[in-house]
Amino acid sequence: MTRTVFCKKYQQDLEGLDKAPYPGPKGQDIFENVSKKAWEEWHAHQTMLINEKHLSMMDPASRKFLQAEMEKFFSGEEYEKAEGYVPPSE
Repeated sequence: MTRTVFCKKYQQDLEGLDKAPYPGPKGQDIFENVSKKAWEEWHAHQTMLINEKHLSMMDPASRKFLQAEMEKFFSGEEYEKAEGYVPPSE
């Protein structure tokens, strides 16, 4: 049986993650409030940001930037996109 959560990005009940994506309170918050769909979309977007902006995960400033963008992404605020990127039409 799949677990559902009220997703803070989509504001509806959707399938939840199987486990917390990282340890600690932040991971638990994501586990309880972010759907699998939203997490997968963030993961793809994060990868694009890392590649397009040449971010290093060894750099604390890059990690802080991604953390802030993740918060914006899930809360529905305007978040950073790669320059010139046009999402595919559905």
